[in-house]
Amino acid sequence: MTVWAYVDTSKQVGDPDQLKLFADQDAADEWFRDNDPEGVAFEYPIIGGKEKIA
Repeated sequence: MTVWAYVDTSKQVGDPDQLKLFADQDAADEWFRDNDPEGVAFEYPIIGGKEKIA
């Protein structure tokens, strides 16, 4: 399982708007369209999570 992470480097560490986590690339893409069209998110594995069975 992975998460997509975005860091707004214009925000201070600890600011609630500094970090955004997305469940999948589609969710990230949708947020970027509305909020930061030039931003990017990076995919990271979730450590210790259980895989979701469809």
